[in-house]
Amino acid sequence: MVDESAVKAVGAFGGGIASSGSVCGILLGGVAMISSMYSRGSLDEKENPRIWALSSKFLKKFEELAEPYGGMNCRDITGVDWKNRDAVKEYYSNPESNRKICIKLVGEAACILGELLEQEEAREKAEK
Repeated sequence: MVDESAVKAVGAFGGGIASSGSVCGILLGGVAMISSMYSRGSLDEKENPRIWALSSKFLKKFEELAEPYGGMNCRDITGVDWKNRDAVKEYYSNPESNRKICIKLVGEAACILGELLEQEEAREKAEK
């Protein structure tokens, strides 16, 4: 099942936030997922401290994943100037582009996020 509103909410994360080359959308998407599970729904609710602990753990793990590519910024990982239409076209059309790195990072980050969430679920059950 796909929540279309959630997909729409993170649509501009690509290219490092609105094609700026800044923080990688993979990291932002992972933190958004954690937030969707542990953040409060209104300012009247109490914030769940797990949001900060899990987000911090995911950030550290992603930082380790991205380090070999120069950091957590999209421009460092992809080597793409997202304002250059020809460079973007090359990134998406050339099978040898750094897009293969992004695809690999998406998979690795998803596995890490899944593991962190499973560990948290087990911790929550143990506390009850």
